Amino acid sequence: MQLRPFVLCALLSLTLLTACAKQEPQTTASTHRIFHIQLAGNATQPVSGRLLLFAEEAKAAKADAEGGKVTEVDANPIHPTQTFIAAQEVDRLMPGQTIDVDADMRTYPDVWSKLPAGDYVVQAVLDVHHDYNYLGRDAGDIISQVVSVHLPASDTPAIKLEETVTAQDPWTLPDSLPANLRDAAKALREQAQPIDFVSPALTQFWGRDIHMYGYVVLPPGYDASSKQHYPTVYFTHGFTGNKDRLARPMAYVQAGMASGQMPPMIWVFLDESSATGTHEFADSVNNGPWGQALTTELIPYLESKYHMDADVNGRFLNGHSSGGWATLWLQTRYPKIFGGTWSTSPDPSDFHDFTGPDLYAQHANVYRKADGTPWPLVRDKGTVLGTFEQFAKMERVLGPYGGQMASFEWVFSPRGKDGRPEQMFNRDTGDVDPQVVAYWHDHYDIANRLQTHWPELKPDLDGKIHLYVGTADTFYLDGAAHRLKAVLDSLGAHAEFRFIPDRTHFDLYKVGDDRFGLFKDISWAMYAVARPQTESKPKVNQAR
Repeated sequence: MQLRPFVLCALLSLTLLTACAKQEPQTTASTHRIFHIQLAGNATQPVSGRLLLFAEEAKAAKADAEGGKVTEVDANPIHPTQTFIAAQEVDRLMPGQTIDVDADMRTYPDVWSKLPAGDYVVQAVLDVHHDYNYLGRDAGDIISQVVSVHLPASDTPAIKLEETVTAQDPWTLPDSLPANLRDAAKALREQAQPIDFVSPALTQFWGRDIHMYGYVVLPPGYDASSKQHYPTVYFTHGFTGNKDRLARPMAYVQAGMASGQMPPMIWVFLDESSATGTHEFADSVNNGPWGQALTTELIPYLESKYHMDADVNGRFLNGHSSGGWATLWLQTRYPKIFGGTWSTSPDPSDFHDFTGPDLYAQHANVYRKADGTPWPLVRDKGTVLGTFEQFAKMERVLGPYGGQMASFEWVFSPRGKDGRPEQMFNRDTGDVDPQVVAYWHDHYDIANRLQTHWPELKPDLDGKIHLYVGTADTFYLDGAAHRLKAVLDSLGAHAEFRFIPDRTHFDLYKVGDDRFGLFKDISWAMYAVARPQTESKPKVNQAR
């Protein structure tokens, strides 16, 4: 679960909205708040997309801004009621053209006419790719300057869309990271082997070319002309990640192998993003056969190109958050292909605890508990920061595609009559649809799959599941992990579960001062499976 941007890719690998929410306009008896939005006259062509307005109380925004200067007003998933949001679809807005946006029609957390009188900072963003729920503002979006507005206003406030967001260099890491990691990322620009593979299975499913993207990171001293082969790790990111947001974990691996703190292996960093969120490498009636494409097409292609071990004891899986669920799913779905998964903070693997709510309970509701209190979704060291309902309704306004819950539905749900996935829960009330959940249970509840099929899975799967999660996980993902452990324990299965005290979704990998130290632990554990005769390996770190 992950938020925007990648660092929260490790935050809403679990967050909220459905890809196809149909919503009724919100109305109020109060005077509507209207804004004039103009596309700058120097624009070269008409534009379309989802127009988003963000407003925040000026005093609070300035207090949070560096130097008191507010340069951006945006949704804040950590503080979901801090920013007011309004949305409107725009079709062919011409250069110099002005349109009126009613900030009471499609809004969160309430209509803007209910904003307390006072000073606000407001910014407009045209989401041209309809991917704001997943990537936030990204290259190609058109934004305004931050405008100071007093509401209610005697005149209609005017805002101009005048700046196009430019792409960032994916290989440049923040100055806050150690120099060796920044240097490793720069070296990867030339050394990493890009993956751009057109999948026949996915292409047949969609009726157009579907590409599988990623990078291969080779160990130091790799020689294509030699006969030396290496174990291979397949890593995939969490929610909000994509191929342009893989540089940081790639740099940790590059630097770790170069320094000898990690064993020499081939790492394959896979992009699991899609227009609808993350496809999780699951075979889905909505997204297509991604698991099949990986195991029967991409992996054989890579093994024909690189000196990989190319056997079950030399293929390993690692991923965090949504990537943690994906790797856990791949291992349990294709146990003859992979020699083990090391899944960290995976999204729910037992839907009896879907970040808290039991989806199988009678009259299940993801917004309210049986006593009427709200289901929390995000916490920090015991303090609730946001509820399930807040996140779901925020994402409904930000757009119908790419939100975390929409992403789940595109993977887990049956296809509806309109060709889109059926919603697991009602976005207005939070009521769970038991028929949709029954489909989830039969097809994607990992705990249920293990319990139902353990006799035939055991010979190829026993001992291959390794799961790490913090006891203070930001999205309450430790609950489902405990349930999965209980199921495996009841089956007499051999599995490793580590519940790391007080660790959250975002600091789980930290060991001492090393923010990705757990990578080292995991890499040596994998290497020991592939090269059990290896004697020289550093002392495994103990995550605390």
